[in-house]
Amino acid sequence: MPARPATTSTPTSTLHTTDWLTLAPTLPRYSIDFLYADPPFNTGKSHSTPPNATKAGRSAQASYFDSWPTTADYISWLRARLLAIIPALKPTASIAIHCDHRASHHIRLLLDELLTPDHFINHLIWHYGLGGSSPRRFARKHDDILIYGIDPAKYYFKAPMVPATSQRLKGKLKKATDVLDIPAINNMARERTGYPTQKPIELLELLISAFCPPGGTVLDPCCGSGTTLLAAANLGRAGIGCDISPAAIGIATKRVPKS
Repeated sequence: MPARPATTSTPTSTLHTTDWLTLAPTLPRYSIDFLYADPPFNTGKSHSTPPNATKAGRSAQASYFDSWPTTADYISWLRARLLAIIPALKPTASIAIHCDHRASHHIRLLLDELLTPDHFINHLIWHYGLGGSSPRRFARKHDDILIYGIDPAKYYFKAPMVPATSQRLKGKLKKATDVLDIPAINNMARERTGYPTQKPIELLELLISAFCPPGGTVLDPCCGSGTTLLAAANLGRAGIGCDISPAAIGIATKRVPKS
């Protein structure tokens, strides 16, 4: 996990109960250093807090319906929001879109269209262990994170260091590869809030340390339980988040420092 810098003041987060498309034009031009978006994946079903969440001491209750009539409708929804947010991003900024097998290929073509292919930086694979298997296919055990730079010659990047796994380098650090082996949050993890599809803070801290400079500003326009904003604060970055769900914003408000 990236080292957390010493800071003289507490980084602050701003939360908005609104749609990404509504927030975008209110942000100052060239004000964002890193955009991380974990939008709905168009799974065609509802996601909600597990019924046993309260048994683990979690009072959070949240849900959202994750379905569009067609993949084209879903990509059109995302295109409008990316077009609206790009003016707020600095030339040194990067965009990270978290997705899965359902739409990763469509989203990469969309980003190629909006930013051109030479702005592509990485196709990251987040590999995790949770989930089932199938007798009809290889088990699906990863998500995709597509990274594009606003200016391919200027985007900020500092390679994260992770523990080496080889015997030769045992006990040392090495630069992270494009396959991120970070466990998903299990049902009993202390960081779990009860919010469905919550991502581990270790993943967000790695991405933010890599693509957002110290003292910079991170935007998460589908912020859910606020993990991105908490990770930003831990690393000395400011955070801006929005979500259309009042329940999500309620959970995030309890987790992150406010401005």
